[in-house]
Amino acid sequence: MSNNEVPKVFYRGKNEEFMVVIQSPEDYRRYKKDTTIPLIDVVDSFKVFVTRAGTQGIIDEASRAMLENEFGTKNSDQAIQKILKDGEFQEQKYTYKTEYDSTNDSMGARVAH
Repeated sequence: MSNNEVPKVFYRGKNEEFMVVIQSPEDYRRYKKDTTIPLIDVVDSFKVFVTRAGTQGIIDEASRAMLENEFGTKNSDQAIQKILKDGEFQEQKYTYKTEYDSTNDSMGARVAH
């Protein structure tokens, strides 16, 4: 996995779409087979996010009320377990510009007069 790939698990709730960032697809696959693996070895952070406008949209941290409404608990660990168990894995690639292109080659060097 390269640096520009962010592995995530999405869970479509009744009213919201939730997301958890995981460390790697391999760790997630192992967890799906053996849920006794500690969450610390699977998730990148113990935060549950909610997405607006689908998996490519705006991402906010889910409130405790959202967790309570969807998962019946305010405990993020329990919500994460449910998301990992019933969610859908997705790997999203981000493209970052590493070099700046010239925006106006025809102007040449400008000298103040």
